[in-house]
Amino acid sequence: MDRITGTTVTFINVANRDRALAFYRDTLGLELRSSDPHGDFLELDGALMRLTAMADHKPGAHPVLGWNVEDISAAAASLRARGVTFTIYDGMGQDDLGIWSSPDGKTKVAWFNDPDGNVLSLSQA
Repeated sequence: MDRITGTTVTFINVANRDRALAFYRDTLGLELRSSDPHGDFLELDGALMRLTAMADHKPGAHPVLGWNVEDISAAAASLRARGVTFTIYDGMGQDDLGIWSSPDGKTKVAWFNDPDGNVLSLSQA
């Protein structure tokens, strides 16, 4: 079987389209590619993200989107300066920025939510 080719698209459901678009575009800096009556497409470094409004949207407990970054401390500090609050989980041993380090220190992860409660993450490996 041949591999599926094309532009990768991830879908994020939100309850409030305008609020979500402002967050992803203005706070996270993603570029709006197009909009239609049902949602918005934003650029994700070679992939696309589709924001779709659903009035009954309920966020899950696990990340729906994440970024692997070169310097998680710098990325977290930059997002914090733009108003992003990182989630501190009891017993995880995260630092003041909300960054968790694996026991071997090689992997680091920080979690935050979009305005609709979807969990997003930064990681550094």
